[in-house]
Amino acid sequence: MAGKAPAGTSRLRAATRENIAGWLFVAPVVVILGLFLLLPILMALWVSLTDWNGQGSPFRSGVPFVGVDNYTRLFTEEGLARQDFMTSIRNNVYYVLIVVPSQTVLALGLALVVNSRLLKGRTFFRSAFFFPSITSSVAICVVFLFIFANSGAVTSLLNLFGLDGPQWFADSRGVVHLLLGALGVVDPSSPPAALTDGGPFGLSWWEWLSGPSVAMTTIIMLVVWTSSGTFMLIFLAALQDIPVTLEEASMLDGAGRWQRFRYVTLPMLKPTMFLVVTLGLIATWQVFDQVYVMSQGNPAKTTLTPAYLSYQTAFRSFDYGSGTAISFVLFSIIVVFALIQRWVMRDRNGGAGSRRLRRS
Repeated sequence: MAGKAPAGTSRLRAATRENIAGWLFVAPVVVILGLFLLLPILMALWVSLTDWNGQGSPFRSGVPFVGVDNYTRLFTEEGLARQDFMTSIRNNVYYVLIVVPSQTVLALGLALVVNSRLLKGRTFFRSAFFFPSITSSVAICVVFLFIFANSGAVTSLLNLFGLDGPQWFADSRGVVHLLLGALGVVDPSSPPAALTDGGPFGLSWWEWLSGPSVAMTTIIMLVVWTSSGTFMLIFLAALQDIPVTLEEASMLDGAGRWQRFRYVTLPMLKPTMFLVVTLGLIATWQVFDQVYVMSQGNPAKTTLTPAYLSYQTAFRSFDYGSGTAISFVLFSIIVVFALIQRWVMRDRNGGAGSRRLRRS
């Protein structure tokens, strides 16, 4: 008995052995993530603080260190860099405001349709709605270029109804400006001086309020069509997870179809809705391939986005410091949205837990 270790010491040794074993198991993944994820991020962060032009190594002694100048140039210094960056932010904001609600509503509507037990051929429709999401985005972009060409199918269809379609990918006019002009509120060719004389971050209020251009609207239609299928599957999985007894109980209580959707289905879909909206926000701030294939930021930079501007600045203008700085600003925007999503979900779970405690 005298040589036997205390129970507390034995438990401590066992816990230590478990911790060591756990770290040994996860060590390969930690090393891989560190080498191929964390280290490149730190290297890119260093590049964003320099004036590296792509020649040689960015870590050699001759590379000029500029500190946060690449970041301040995007927000505070007058010049083309800030103007282009703010233009890309404006374009992306309108892109996000239209794409995220549209694809969410469309995905939920499609999920409700294919989840209906009365629909025949549900497997076919699920595959058909999801097919654009798994098709090559480059191939779809090329098809849209042909469809919206000056002699394409959309323009020809409008001509059948006596309408002259715009030059879709060459039209830089903002749809808000066009709407205000059609309503007779403002003449787009002669906007009020109060809107053109001043504005934040180097753009006038008239430029900020332009809305997405006709060319950007075409890209928006493409993205909503291709991305809704993926989110439809997420909503469909959540709909099939809702207990049938809840719907049957609401029907016995005399609830109509709209009331069942509003008071039973939607509350049960709140976690999925948060997930879909967050994924949509992240994806829309990262839009690149559609812009690269279809417009490359033209016409008049109305389809320029921060992701494409980062690529253009770094790999075409060989200003890798500024290009990397743009990517880190974009990374910060995405992190903010992720933290908001985390906070919303934590608040929801905490509230549910407190209610269960009060009931008990």
